[in-house]
Amino acid sequence: MIEVKNLCKSFDGRQVLDNVNVTFEKGKTNLVIGGSGSGKTVMVKCLVGLYPIDSGQIIYDGRDVSTMDDQEHRALRQEMGMVFQAGALFDSQTVEENVAFPLRMFSNAGPSEIADRVDFCLNRVNLPNAHNFFPSQLSGGMKKRVAIARAIALNPRYLFCDEPNSGLDPKTSIVIDNLIREITQEFEITTVINTHDMNSVLEIGDKILYLFKGQKWWEGTSEDLLKTDNPEVSNFVYASELFKRIRQSS
Repeated sequence: MIEVKNLCKSFDGRQVLDNVNVTFEKGKTNLVIGGSGSGKTVMVKCLVGLYPIDSGQIIYDGRDVSTMDDQEHRALRQEMGMVFQAGALFDSQTVEENVAFPLRMFSNAGPSEIADRVDFCLNRVNLPNAHNFFPSQLSGGMKKRVAIARAIALNPRYLFCDEPNSGLDPKTSIVIDNLIREITQEFEITTVINTHDMNSVLEIGDKILYLFKGQKWWEGTSEDLLKTDNPEVSNFVYASELFKRIRQSS
């Protein structure tokens, strides 16, 4: 579980996050949505420590980040997995080397343990025979699955996904969505997903946070989203053709 309390962040005097309070729950897919400039990407970067916060608290399972020393910060980062928007695979390394990278960098595992863990992770994302391929030889969906395999290599307690379906066709997006949700539930990970994909919101939105001008404007489930009378949320959601069709059919 990740608790965010009174989170504020500004850049050059411009308030980007304004007193945000939210709890991201363990074993659930927690989606952050909002228009461009709403603050959702900045919030995720604050959560993973890429941006220092101005004020407020970020608490990981009872551990307040603001009170941690350097060693505790490093330990926390090793409990995090990250799936980047573009995959961020190392082009000069094979799939096996990409997935093994965090194990070699941040664990004391020996070669046989690393090989076993790489096998497990690639099997879990349905790429059991992809070890010797390079990223340039993979489809977009395969690259995202390798990125997920790398993100879970260290058996993280927290998983962050930045636009995981970006650039993917609808069918492949569903595969990635389902994979992230299955892994979240199977390993009881606290997963936070920053997305514009309304199909993801509808299909795997266990909990949804809507940010508007840097503030928490709404939160609820995907079912709640279809019934909300919040005008800003409705305008944002029903701009999607998928949700327009749902509204017309209801």
